[in-house]
Amino acid sequence: MDGQIEIFIMKLEDSIFKKFGDTLNTNVNLSNYSWFNLGGNAEYFFKANNKNQLLEFLEEIKKRKLKSTILGAGSNTLFRDKGVGGAVIKLGINFSYTKLIGKDVIDTGAATLDRKIANFAKNKNLKNLEFLSCIPGSIGGGIIMNSGCYDADISKVLLSIKAIDKNKLSEIEIKREDIKFLYRETDLSENLIITSVKLKGVIGSKDEIEKKQSDLIERKKISQPSQIKTCGSTFKNFSEEKKAWMLIKEAGCDDYSEGDAFISQKHCNFFVNNGNAKSRDIENLIKKVKKKVFEKTGVNLELEIKIIGD
Repeated sequence: MDGQIEIFIMKLEDSIFKKFGDTLNTNVNLSNYSWFNLGGNAEYFFKANNKNQLLEFLEEIKKRKLKSTILGAGSNTLFRDKGVGGAVIKLGINFSYTKLIGKDVIDTGAATLDRKIANFAKNKNLKNLEFLSCIPGSIGGGIIMNSGCYDADISKVLLSIKAIDKNKLSEIEIKREDIKFLYRETDLSENLIITSVKLKGVIGSKDEIEKKQSDLIERKKISQPSQIKTCGSTFKNFSEEKKAWMLIKEAGCDDYSEGDAFISQKHCNFFVNNGNAKSRDIENLIKKVKKKVFEKTGVNLELEIKIIGD
């Protein structure tokens, strides 16, 4: 009986691979898709070429009751050492584009990097999008977590999104007013895969836009580490008066380390893979800091990064 089951599973896998070709692979190392450069393998890894192919794949895995995980640019994602079961889905190059609609609206694919949108807006003389040059990752993920910095965030420039509902297997459009935005999160369902986004800028002077964008980038360089294996801010800020880095410093754990994972000396809300860390080192460091901060300050820090896998 066991042998028959194994044969059935093999045939089932073969049929999926035959249908989707080189867009679908198995046992793909996820460390190549996280800015931490950490994590085990994805059981299946699917890179969708277009919306129709994405819908077809979602239909296949729905029939097989296979769970799915959506991956953006991996800028705020820690994959666990044992990897991720089911299918990890990443949007391909055709989901990365920018185009101008009218004078001040940008239509962009969900996989487009935030900094590329900021540069596109600058070249089209559109202001209020300069902050995106300092946000790591892609715009789809940025909307899910309402990314922002320097008194600006996605909610202030978003017009609408298009998304595929994994259960209904259809694309819907959702206007900004129908989304509840909170600090670094939204009420968007986990069943949605954002495919494209409309953002509204304001016509301005290119020189002023360039100056503001350069100033923000320089401000980030001064205050945050770069050229290291990190996924940005580890914890959400508790409040304006009690930012996460302040609480970590106040609790006296800004020099903590775990294995080859340590806290950046430039900004103690940035946790770093020093080259040979394991995902569990980062996660244990997170737990250790969170516990100490709570003991010392009474604040229960919330994660800004996403931890995924087994």
